[in-house]
Amino acid sequence: MYLYAATIFVSAFLLFLVQPIIAKQILPWFGGAAAVWATCLVFFQSVLLLGYAYADWTSRHLTPKRQAWVHIVLLGVGLALLPIIPDTAWKPGGEGDSGPTLTILGLLTATIGMQYFLVSATSPLVQAWFWRRFQSAVPYRLFALSNFASLLALLSYPVVIEPFLTLRGQSISWSFGFVVFAVLCAATALASARAGATAATGPVVAAGDDDRAPTLSTRVLWIALSATGSCMLLAVTNHLTQNIAAVPFLWVVPLSLYLITFILCFDHPRWYQRTVFLVLTAVLVPVMTWYSDSLNLWIAAPLYTVGLFIVCMFCHGELYRLRPGPRHLTTFYLMLSIGGALGSLLVGIGAPNLLEGYYELKIVLVVCAMLFLWRALDIKRWVAGVAAAITATTVGISLYNVNYYLSDTRVIMRNFYGVVRTEDFPKPAPFRAMYHGAIQHGGQLTDPEHRQVPITYFGPTSGYGRVFASLPDTPRRVGVVGLGAGVIAAYGRDGDVFRYYEIDPQVAAVATQEFTFLNDSKAKSEIILGDGRLSLEREPDQKYDLLALDAFSGDSVPMHLLTREAMQTYIRHLKPDGVIVFQATNRFVDIAPVIARHAEEFGFKAVIVSDWPESTYKKPIDYWLSDTDQIIFTRNEALLNSEKIKSAAQPIKPRSDITRWTDDFYNLLQILKK
Repeated sequence: MYLYAATIFVSAFLLFLVQPIIAKQILPWFGGAAAVWATCLVFFQSVLLLGYAYADWTSRHLTPKRQAWVHIVLLGVGLALLPIIPDTAWKPGGEGDSGPTLTILGLLTATIGMQYFLVSATSPLVQAWFWRRFQSAVPYRLFALSNFASLLALLSYPVVIEPFLTLRGQSISWSFGFVVFAVLCAATALASARAGATAATGPVVAAGDDDRAPTLSTRVLWIALSATGSCMLLAVTNHLTQNIAAVPFLWVVPLSLYLITFILCFDHPRWYQRTVFLVLTAVLVPVMTWYSDSLNLWIAAPLYTVGLFIVCMFCHGELYRLRPGPRHLTTFYLMLSIGGALGSLLVGIGAPNLLEGYYELKIVLVVCAMLFLWRALDIKRWVAGVAAAITATTVGISLYNVNYYLSDTRVIMRNFYGVVRTEDFPKPAPFRAMYHGAIQHGGQLTDPEHRQVPITYFGPTSGYGRVFASLPDTPRRVGVVGLGAGVIAAYGRDGDVFRYYEIDPQVAAVATQEFTFLNDSKAKSEIILGDGRLSLEREPDQKYDLLALDAFSGDSVPMHLLTREAMQTYIRHLKPDGVIVFQATNRFVDIAPVIARHAEEFGFKAVIVSDWPESTYKKPIDYWLSDTDQIIFTRNEALLNSEKIKSAAQPIKPRSDITRWTDDFYNLLQILKK
């Protein structure tokens, strides 16, 4: 029995440990976008489905001996394909790509496809072997053990693994773990084959077990409950990562809550108190719907993490109540994996291609309310009436929020990298804003008299404004990573060259069609589509007088733009007296200590300019100036001593606890704002 438990535990631990390991390695190759993790989850859930289907089919159609040897051969193939280190040939080229989903799926298949398939199949397969051999104990608690091991892997990653091991070290360590798993699994397969040599094909059913096959409606309900939990997981994760950063810590928290609900519901019926969780679901679903567009993450993040837990407890608790007898165990898990894969496909791939805005969270909540109504129909009439009212309220709030969101929107576009939209404001001065997700990414005064006034984060008293005012009067060569609305082009003069690096083709389209900064600028403008860092790595030295780093998605910071290797690339493209300006304006992340550490290493000086223009409003147009924090990074002492910069800049207080950030090692937890 211990052999079965150990095999399931190790496989489940590896199953979820590999997810942040591999996703973090490929994240910089695709611009650090939040959708990279969502696409990875599509792969993980889809391969999990294949693993469960394989376990179901072989358990029903192969003799124990044949099943064991087929699995041992596949384990050998998985061992031959180690270690799990992504090939750099999968890095995207220089052209802009609005949807690298297929590339990511292909990369994951080539790197961990076979190994992930094998660990995915292990839990239902070994449970079926266990039941066939012992028959005296229902194996559903092994599913809880499996999820406990997965949870342990997820929680250990940001605390024990990420802070101490490089990415390559993580891959090598996981590969050694897979060798241990393969040995355990092969031993379990052989032991099961010997024990079941005289058994008929498929699991044996003890007398008294419910041998009835589940009905079609029951199977549909299994899939619907599983898919709703999976959709909720991805929708909440996207909500967090789009507004903070696409990093393993923020992937792990929602996924851990999701797994905890499986552990509790499948461990023992006492954990799912149906009345309690039905009431909590009834309360939280409409409340979450109301706050689905909230920009206050200090309210939205706790609400949605708690809401995710409650909704998943409802979904997985109802699944446990509907579980079949052990004869249909692998079929039950297959339906669960179909639901999980369907949920990830709908949110990870369907939503970016079918929905023009971030509506998936609202849709999932409406579906959850409808499932709540479906389950309430089997209770009392008044409970069903309450459930119907909750469903109607959730639908009404969702429609109201979508209508409000679109009421003043001019253009809205969505792709892999997110939602871009523009909105016009008539007062106090006519203004057009660009939003990426929920965060404004620049804008333009629409009055012809003021169209070329630098506004929002680029006003005259911002770090950018002060640097441009302090540069020599000679023609300037400027690189800009992150186009936004193109506001920085307002500082262009005759003879200047402004070269923009933009990963999202739809941002470039909106900047040129909805705003006139680029067309009206006196400087020559060039737009390079593709990830800014990768483009700079491929290019010869550009000899920039100024390099601006302003590549945010929502309020999320692409971590790969802040590493030591990234800094080496930026410095290579600078003139000896050139300057880098980092946009450090962020509600949740403080990048200043990381930049200060790089300045110390490379012999630069880093100062920060914090600008609060609302205290000096003099004209209506000043209303559209934004509070900013911008870091000036240079060796040019004369520039730093210019009156414009010296009068506003402050030194960055060093922090001894900040480790050197590299491509192989960085940790968001160090720089989260309190």
